[in-house]
Amino acid sequence: MNKNYYAILMAGGVGSRFWPVSTTDFPKQFHDMLGTGETLIQKTFTRLSQIIPKENILILTNEVYNNIILEQLPMVKQEQIILEPAMRNTAPCILYASLKIKKQNPDAVMVVAPSDHWIEDEVQFCANLQHAFDFCEREDNLMTLGILPTFANTGYGYIEFDKLDSRPIKKVKQFREKPDYATARKFIQSRNFLWNAGIFVWSAKSVLEAYEEFQPEMFAHFMNGYNFFNTENEAAFIHDNYPLAENISVDYAILEKAQNVYVLPATFDWNDLGTWGSLYDKLPKDSQENAVINASVFLENATNNIIRTDGKKLVVIDGLNDYIVVDRDNVLLIYPKDKEQDIKKIVSKINK
Repeated sequence: MNKNYYAILMAGGVGSRFWPVSTTDFPKQFHDMLGTGETLIQKTFTRLSQIIPKENILILTNEVYNNIILEQLPMVKQEQIILEPAMRNTAPCILYASLKIKKQNPDAVMVVAPSDHWIEDEVQFCANLQHAFDFCEREDNLMTLGILPTFANTGYGYIEFDKLDSRPIKKVKQFREKPDYATARKFIQSRNFLWNAGIFVWSAKSVLEAYEEFQPEMFAHFMNGYNFFNTENEAAFIHDNYPLAENISVDYAILEKAQNVYVLPATFDWNDLGTWGSLYDKLPKDSQENAVINASVFLENATNNIIRTDGKKLVVIDGLNDYIVVDRDNVLLIYPKDKEQDIKKIVSKINK
């Protein structure tokens, strides 16, 4: 394997739309959401390790999840887990990890990837990632992998590329915010928009130059601790200084400002597993289009439901259509699928 290949695995999210399974104490990336026998972070680590040396995969997470990661990924050493003492969105943590990687290997190229997405065709994923690595080793550019849209989704950001660009890797024209339905339909019809999956590829040199140019204060802030990184003094510096960094996403911080951003339309099947509905789409269904995880079921006049329990609890349903039914510990959720985006609001009200 190429010793210059690195990964930054983003594993600090809470996944509140998957409540009551995903909680602040134990979020969705640490669950076997699809009943495959592997948690999402285990699947992601295994996939990345097909092309990246295991010791070069760094995991960015909140310090409260450190022990869960060590338990689920026993091949990972403590120094591979980068702990955030405070939640500050993606720009500060990616800068922090990139500086650590550069200090270790100035020739590094890296992929930044979420730990909780579902990718079925891993052969194509590795082929796309190899293509991106090759490009970023040759060129001083920033890259993202875009997903070919299959419908007018209003829950994703979009990447607009130059219609006239016939090359496999295309110049990004602009990043677009999550649209309303009418705008999303126009994006799909124009055929030069991709879903933004939050998968980025770049060299350590290129991304740090972008931070220095577009986020000089943040760059200087972390450079104050550069001599401490990868030493025993790093933790103290980060504990005192990380919470002072600006709360901003990497998209806003550098990608929307830089002119050297390119996108590769991905050829693998992808799902962000952001909601119970997106999970339902990936699961096998019975003859009435019900998706069942773990539960034993007796169903009559029940269609298009997703049903999940701990263990093999028997669930009996009659006359229920298009619902989410989740039994977890001391919580039973029975909620319309078409209102799944509201689950996050429900959780915030319950936790007040």
